[in-house]
Amino acid sequence: VQLQASGGGLVQAGGFLRLSCTASERNFRGYAIGWFRQAPGKERVFVAHRNRNGGFTDYVDSVKGRFTISVDYAKRTVYLQMNDLRPEDTAVYYCAASSSVIRNNRASQTAYAYWGQGTLVTVSS
Repeated sequence: VQLQASGGGLVQAGGFLRLSCTASERNFRGYAIGWFRQAPGKERVFVAHRNRNGGFTDYVDSVKGRFTISVDYAKRTVYLQMNDLRPEDTAVYYCAASSSVIRNNRASQTAYAYWGQGTLVTVSS
């Protein structure tokens, strides 16, 4: 499956953005989804996860209460709604997907076989 991420941009602190990740796979239902980000000069790290049936989501502590992951299966699109953005949220954001069951390794990049190209989010102070 191919993933196309979009929605990044420049926003002031306290603002919001919604990232989109559209899949080429018609049968997108049944994929676990992850969002990761890579800040300048740093490693790529886990941000959010949604399991295959949507019954479980998980977020890194720094974004809990501010970011929400959701899916529109009709559009084959995963969203990451990001509210109350902070300068430390500045990064390239990547969506990822896996057709396998992911449990304890959901924060690991190796759990996801498919990756989008990344979209840049810049938060100014």
